[in-house]
Amino acid sequence: MTDALKRLSDEGVAIWLDDLSRKRITSGNLAELIDQQHVVGVTTNPTIFQKAISSGDGYQQQVSDLAARKVTVEEAIRMITTADVRDAADILRPVFDATDGQDGRVSIEVDPRLAHHTTATIAEAKQLAWLVDRPNTLIKIPATQAGLPAITEVIGLGISVNVTLIFSLERYRAVMDAYLAGLEKARERGLDLSLIRSVASFFVSRVDTEIDKRLNDLGTDEALALKGKSAVANARLAYQAYEEVFSSDRWQALENAGARKQRPLWASTGVKDPSYKDTLYVDDLVAPNTVNTMPEATLLAVEDHGGITGDTITGTYEQARADLDAVEALGISYDDVVQVLEDEGVDKFEASWNDLLKSTQAELERLAPSEG
Repeated sequence: MTDALKRLSDEGVAIWLDDLSRKRITSGNLAELIDQQHVVGVTTNPTIFQKAISSGDGYQQQVSDLAARKVTVEEAIRMITTADVRDAADILRPVFDATDGQDGRVSIEVDPRLAHHTTATIAEAKQLAWLVDRPNTLIKIPATQAGLPAITEVIGLGISVNVTLIFSLERYRAVMDAYLAGLEKARERGLDLSLIRSVASFFVSRVDTEIDKRLNDLGTDEALALKGKSAVANARLAYQAYEEVFSSDRWQALENAGARKQRPLWASTGVKDPSYKDTLYVDDLVAPNTVNTMPEATLLAVEDHGGITGDTITGTYEQARADLDAVEALGISYDDVVQVLEDEGVDKFEASWNDLLKSTQAELERLAPSEG
């Protein structure tokens, strides 16, 4: 079997797993993926935790103890999720140490109901960093308008951040600006910039899902010929923006003070359209100093038949711009698409969080000890 995952890793792409559960931790599966499949990080989100905890596998004792203490459902969820993240961080600690803090990271998200509240997001990020208490965690903050100043402040406090739910090139530039502003704050506070890390999670597959739907509605040969091109084009142009920002004089001054680049992270890389190759958003987004966080099915598909042929981003910018311009020329508004996707992304995570609240509350009630 060809080791496509090793080739991917050798090209400078950090392979992260987009999933976490207690069973994955306690069964040794996560350790095995690190050992055998070149996995060097883990991302979580409210949907992932909702699926894991509602399965109940491995959580009964802790939920029973929390029920006995009569904690609120919000506190129960935080105790459960931070325990998983802490354990995963400990498993990944050797990777963190071996990569000088670049990888071996586990992400945990602020409450998605705070996505439009800057001050509450900052407070939640500080609380999560304190609760997990591991140097190799990243606090996930959404790239909403309210999230941007929160990112700057949290980075400025020396807390490492995974910026999530980025869909547009304009917003991505604002995210990089927020990171640099945060590093400048941290430098003013005398913090060690080399200890502050960040990734910017640029969402991929959902862009095709939304634009392809609109292309299908148009139904012309010209429209249908553009299906499946927008997501990769968008991500490639994001990498172009990354190269520009992190070669600027402003960045150089921070790098000279010890700062590390905020890596682009390709998120939502599971293919939604079964007519597309299931490794599309991995094969076509290979470039140095990037992260690709994959659901396990995508990870195993890449291992089995990924087409890793070297850097597939550098030098593609002209074609990428032409592909997005062609979609725009058909009357499909890029700005409208990315706003719809951001709104949907926040709503989906909030819905998952609410489902998680309901299922956890039900478990707390089911496992509550009788009085006495």
